Amino acid sequence: MKLLLTFILWFNFAGNPDLASIRKMYTDVSKSETNAKEFVDKLAGVSGNDDKILVAYKAASILLDSKFEKKLGEKMERFKEGAKLLESTVKTEPNNIEIRMIRLSIQENVPGITGYKKNIKEDKKFITEHYDEQSNSLKEYLKNFILQSKSFSEKERQLVK
Repeated sequence: MKLLLTFILWFNFAGNPDLASIRKMYTDVSKSETNAKEFVDKLAGVSGNDDKILVAYKAASILLDSKFEKKLGEKMERFKEGAKLLESTVKTEPNNIEIRMIRLSIQENVPGITGYKKNIKEDKKFITEHYDEQSNSLKEYLKNFILQSKSFSEKERQLVK
C-alpha cells in the first residue's frame, strides 16, 4: 500500500505542471532572471506532444530566458528556438485564445531588432473578437493581461472591465 501511495505521489509531482500554477507564474516571469529560470525549470518536462497551451508557455519560457544569456550567439539561438516552438503551437491550434495571448505578450515586449513583432495586430484582433466566448476563469486571466498590455487602447480595455 505504501509503495502504491509513493508511486501515485511521485507520478503527480513528476508529471506536467498544472495550468493554474503556470498562469500565476507567467505574470511575474519577466520581472527577474530568477523568475525566468524557475519558469524554465517548471516547464522543462513539457514536450511537443503535451497540451499545446503548456507547450506555448514552454516556448515563452525559452524566449524570456534568452534575454539572460550572456553570449550573443547563445542568446540568438535560444530566441530562435523559443520563437519556432511558439509559432508551431499557434500553427497547430490557431483558434486557441490563450496561445494567441502568449504570443502577443512576447511580441509586444521583444526588441524590434528581433523582427518578431509581426502578429501583434492579428492576435489582438483575435483576442478582442473571441474574448466573450471564453470561460469565466480564462476571461479573468485574459482581462488581467489586456489591462496591463501595451497593445490595447483604453477603449478596448473598457470592454473587459
